[in-house]
Amino acid sequence: MTEVLFYHLQRQPIEKVLPSLLERSLARGWRVVVQAASDERVDALDAQLWTYRDDSFLPHGTARDGEAAEQPILLTTGEHNPNNAQVRFLIEGAPLPPDAAGYERIVLLFDGEDDDAVASARACWGEVKAKGFEATYWQPDEQGRWVKQA
Repeated sequence: MTEVLFYHLQRQPIEKVLPSLLERSLARGWRVVVQAASDERVDALDAQLWTYRDDSFLPHGTARDGEAAEQPILLTTGEHNPNNAQVRFLIEGAPLPPDAAGYERIVLLFDGEDDDAVASARACWGEVKAKGFEATYWQPDEQGRWVKQA
């Protein structure tokens, strides 16, 4: 059954949170698709994942680069899954994909300071529950560690 995790971003931008979550996914042997709402966000993430840490990078490519099927992490604006990812990250309000049941895990990251993003996440929570998926809600504690709230 697909598990959907809702990450409520507070005091940390997606650029800080996403790389560590992607590292954990790769460490589990999962292939990943990250779906953004705009090509500009895909381009920004593409640049950032090569340089987010001095001693590391995350192997990835974009859907426009070609060889999408070979990418351990694929950045896209589309709903496709050409790299047979087990995990899909949804950012910037990207919708639940039609093939959501085909993933082990879907991770929805939303900005807790943006009322529209919070409303969209709430609507998606209802959609996820209606489809019978397992849903969990995560918030950072005072030290920035993720704590399961629901």
